[in-house]
Amino acid sequence: MESTGTNTAPGPGAAPDLDLDLVTVPARQGLEAVDIIRRSAGRSGPVGPVLHDGSGDTLGFLVPPGTADAWDLPGSACTQTNGRGMRFGDAVSPTAGATGWLLPPEAVGPVTDPEVLRAALGEAARLIEAADNCR
Repeated sequence: MESTGTNTAPGPGAAPDLDLDLVTVPARQGLEAVDIIRRSAGRSGPVGPVLHDGSGDTLGFLVPPGTADAWDLPGSACTQTNGRGMRFGDAVSPTAGATGWLLPPEAVGPVTDPEVLRAALGEAARLIEAADNCR
C-alpha cells in the first residue's frame, strides 16, 4: 500500500499497531480534556486511546509518532514509545503496575490528533484555574 501523506495513523475503527508517542498530563486536566474533545468531536476529531496510572495521578494520550519531536506544552510531557510495552490488537490491558485503559483502543478512534489535544489541554487548564479561583 502506498502512502500519499504524512499521517501514519490508521483509519477510524482500525487498531493501531505502530510506534506511537504518549502525552502525559495530570489526571484532572486530562479528564477535562477528554470531555472537551468528546463534546467537540464532530468539529475537531475523536479522542483516541487514553491510559491512566494506578495511582490516578496522570493520564496518557496516544498520539501519532513524531509528536514528541515538537511537543512543548507546559505541564505535560510527550515521550516516544518506539513500540515498547504497547501492542494493539491483542485486546489485553497494559500490565505495568496498575496502569489500565481509561478509553481502550477498541472503544475509540485510533489516536488523538496532537493539535486537538493541545487545544483541549489549554482549555482544560483555563477551566481548572477559573474553578480553583472561585473557591
